[in-house]
Amino acid sequence: MNIGKTGEKGESLVAGFMRKNGCTVIKRNYQCRFGEIDIIAEKGEYIIFTEVKTRREGGMVSPAESVNLKKQRRIALTAEDFLYKYVSPLQPRFDVAEVTVYKRRDGSDGYKLNYIKNAF
Repeated sequence: MNIGKTGEKGESLVAGFMRKNGCTVIKRNYQCRFGEIDIIAEKGEYIIFTEVKTRREGGMVSPAESVNLKKQRRIALTAEDFLYKYVSPLQPRFDVAEVTVYKRRDGSDGYKLNYIKNAF
């Protein structure tokens, strides 16, 4: 599976997970001059900005560790841009979803999801 398809699959898995857990996904892959947010959703009093990191098993760092301070700032600026364009009374929350791809015994890809609320 190539990198782009792996990332898309991870984002789709996370969007499905969020829906199953009561979130309403309102936007995917929101882009502006500051950056991109993978998934924007609403649940209760929150508007949730979720960064999805999909990696193959055995990496040097966890997927969440790649969301460093610089990336966090870009996500926050992108969220600000979104809220400027689409005013919301909801409280912003920043989550990170780690999707780890591993090989099953039959050779097909398996996926492990670790969803981190209030990651930063």
